[in-house]
Amino acid sequence: MNLLQFLLILKARYKIILVTCFITVFTATVITIFLPKSYSATTSLLLNYKGMDPVTGMVFPAQLMPGYMATQIEIIKSRNIALKVVNQLGLTRPEEAKEHFHISNNGKKDINNLLANLLLSKLTIKPSKESSVIEITFSNPDPDFAAIIANSFADNYQQASIELKIEPAQKAAGYFSKQIIILKDNLEQAQARLTKYQQEKGITNPEQNSDVEIMRLNELSSQLSEIQVAAIDAQSRQSAARNHASESPDVAINPIVQKLRLDAASAESKLAEISLQLGENHPQYQSAKAQVNKIKSQLQVEISRVANSISRSSNITEQREAELRVQVELQKQKVLELNRTRDESTLLKKDVEIAQRAMDTVTQRFGQTRIEGESNQSDIAILNPAIPQETPSSPKVFLNIVLAFVMGGILGIGFGFLAELFDRRIRCREDIVNTLDMPVLAIIVSKSKNKDINLLTNQTYQ
Repeated sequence: MNLLQFLLILKARYKIILVTCFITVFTATVITIFLPKSYSATTSLLLNYKGMDPVTGMVFPAQLMPGYMATQIEIIKSRNIALKVVNQLGLTRPEEAKEHFHISNNGKKDINNLLANLLLSKLTIKPSKESSVIEITFSNPDPDFAAIIANSFADNYQQASIELKIEPAQKAAGYFSKQIIILKDNLEQAQARLTKYQQEKGITNPEQNSDVEIMRLNELSSQLSEIQVAAIDAQSRQSAARNHASESPDVAINPIVQKLRLDAASAESKLAEISLQLGENHPQYQSAKAQVNKIKSQLQVEISRVANSISRSSNITEQREAELRVQVELQKQKVLELNRTRDESTLLKKDVEIAQRAMDTVTQRFGQTRIEGESNQSDIAILNPAIPQETPSSPKVFLNIVLAFVMGGILGIGFGFLAELFDRRIRCREDIVNTLDMPVLAIIVSKSKNKDINLLTNQTYQ
């Protein structure tokens, strides 16, 4: 079938099409007029929510929380909110149920759930794509009742959001209050351990005590270094005085030894002069020789005394060095003990500081969560409350008539083709060719329509 055949069929069956379309439009119009009118009321909500972890206190913007808007829609459409609306408006009363829902309790126990399901079936939630606004729409034959229900859903959702926010905060506050008791005990125990340790060790100011003892150790170490140098020098002088006492520098610089040496040299010179004049048996010679021997004897005695003095000085230096060594070692042990005590005291102090910081942190979070648990401020704001509408939202007469016209046209065309199927007519030369399988030689046009006669010769249509 080509377009010409299709148009010819429509032209031939236009009455059926028009009648069908008229009947469809008329029926749809009558039904639309007699349908009960329904009014829609819409409440707009603005969501300005910031998620917060009640334990860590970290804040997450709602935009970063996937599925936030979908979650809020599910909360609004929840049975819990619908039951709260039913209880708030007292819809379970028999007169209310009959007036708005045309039902009666009749002893049913689940009237609340039944009414909640009826409310949810007429409820529409529409989120905004580019903003944080949610529209709650409720439809009902009574425009005032529709506005009341929409506003009630908004109010109960706002209250539910507060409850959902403060309930975790209240639980967290209870958890923090228990932790405060535990951390307070830990802090007291850590402080008691530190105090007991300081009392046992007699620590008043560990830093100052350690500095004083280190200064004493440094002083003793300095004295030990000096005495060690002196001991080395004393040992060298002692060795020189013991092996060659007369040649020892310490002996040589002794004034008595120097005087005795001068006296010995003078006596030897005098003896040499006498020996040139007198014999060895002469009394003067004997006297001069005895004087020389006496002076040399005194010189040896003095040299021995000086050498012994050097030895005693070296021994004293060595003894002093040994004593300083002992004192340095004792002071080292004392400093090490002080360092160990200070380290242990520092560890105990750190335990106290850690316990104090934990106590402060938990106390701060407890204060925050307690305030949040007592707060009745909601992050949901009612932007536009629902008001009764003057015009019904359904049925939509114009839209239904347009749809009925389209459907009537489709049905009319269908009935027209159905009638053509049962009563097939020849309406064009293509029908002759297809139906009779014969060539068309000429087309005769009625004179009332066209005075010309078109002769088609030697033309065959397959």
